[in-house]
Amino acid sequence: MNRSSLPINQRIALLVQALDGAEKTNKALATCPDGDAMVDILLGASAKLGLGLTRRDLLETPPIRDWIWFKNNDPLVTVGDAKPRYRREQRPDQASEEVKTRRKFLGLF
Repeated sequence: MNRSSLPINQRIALLVQALDGAEKTNKALATCPDGDAMVDILLGASAKLGLGLTRRDLLETPPIRDWIWFKNNDPLVTVGDAKPRYRREQRPDQASEEVKTRRKFLGLF
């Protein structure tokens, strides 16, 4: 069966499956400066797999559409200690007590 004749959603699913575990491609995608560079890499992967995906297909079909959006924008929510958060003014004696009693969030998984 010709892969390029499959519906777009199935071709995208095949591309995502092919990317799972592809270290070299995943590193290249992670180091892209923006979404356009990601699309170029994904178009090359699509061509190698014979999927015949276009730039428009990649920009409009999830989950790749979402990956590209995420690369071009800052995330809406971040969890962890990497981002500064709002803190109310504290007295010096209260700050040390709060640090001792604060619990770290380890995640849901």
